[in-house]
Amino acid sequence: MRVLQTEALIPVIEKLCIKACCELNDNVMDAFRKALETEESPIGKQSLEIIVENGEFAKKEQLPCCHDTGVAVVLLECGQEVCWEGMPLEDAVNEGVRRGYTNGYLRKSVVADPLNRENTNDNTPAMLHVEIVPGNQVKVTVMPKGGGSENMGAFKVLLPGEGKEGVKQFLLETVAKVGGNPCPPYIIGIGVGGTMDTCAWMAKKALLRPIGERNSNPYYAELEEEFLEAVNKSGIGPIGMGGTVTALDVHIDYHGVHITALPVAINFQCNAARQASEVI
Repeated sequence: MRVLQTEALIPVIEKLCIKACCELNDNVMDAFRKALETEESPIGKQSLEIIVENGEFAKKEQLPCCHDTGVAVVLLECGQEVCWEGMPLEDAVNEGVRRGYTNGYLRKSVVADPLNRENTNDNTPAMLHVEIVPGNQVKVTVMPKGGGSENMGAFKVLLPGEGKEGVKQFLLETVAKVGGNPCPPYIIGIGVGGTMDTCAWMAKKALLRPIGERNSNPYYAELEEEFLEAVNKSGIGPIGMGGTVTALDVHIDYHGVHITALPVAINFQCNAARQASEVI
């Protein structure tokens, strides 16, 4: 058994909050450059050029690549051989977010109460997810999630008989409805199965998968390709200005489900596809 102090999370999360907001990773930047080669619309190409230039400048100057530095979605993948000591885990995570958003001069966008709307002025509380995995290490991931893309998420429980075509129709209806609001070219995460909460988390977690990496199940890998092609035929294009690259990728995750249900969740990640990870 490996013993870790929860306080060890604080500087790690502080650093990851700043890094994620200021540095789009190579996988995302390479996807933009590849999209530039395939985009057919002149204004779409110009939009992608600006996105690439913005990402390069943000990393060089260590400035946020988008003014909306989002809510801090924090995923802790904790090895089952790890034992925590110290302050409550959630408190340590929130302190890391607090320091990251304060010391990094990042916009603080979280209110304490969804109806009274009073800003906490430190971007806490974080949206914390903890998963138990094999081993004695902890992988910490921070994914700042902007309101423009997060607000466009959708959930629906289909009838089991609607199957693949029902999922595809729901996706295309959602894409047509949101248009350019999630700041395309975006990444689309789709959760299929489970219960309402499991389904929604699968959709969001799917956004963390590298662009171009397919589901390990060949059936769902084929669906990802099919859905991506269909979305890019929508004509929405970069920044919603028209074009052939509306989505950089579609990622699908699935889970076992009750015989009477087919829940589907859709989560969008905008072109500021921010994430940063570190292993403790």
